[in-house]
Amino acid sequence: MTENTQQEQLPIGAPLAVVKSKTISKKAGWWQAVVLVDGWGRKMINIYLWQKKKEGWKRKQKFSIHNTKRWEEIAEAVNEFLPEL
Repeated sequence: MTENTQQEQLPIGAPLAVVKSKTISKKAGWWQAVVLVDGWGRKMINIYLWQKKKEGWKRKQKFSIHNTKRWEEIAEAVNEFLPEL
């Protein structure tokens, strides 16, 4: 996992402003990152998956976390299934 630098431009457009980001993986034409963004008057955490196309990186999936309570519910559900991996 690597923290993105200013040189590495994330394919995220206005009105969202990137506050911080960490790339989870970037290989074989796929890029996955966790991004703290500021937009529409609030901050949120988005998990993105982009695919490389001829015209550049195109978003395939996005998952947003808007508050701590929701994240705790998601994390609890995921942790419940982790022993099955």
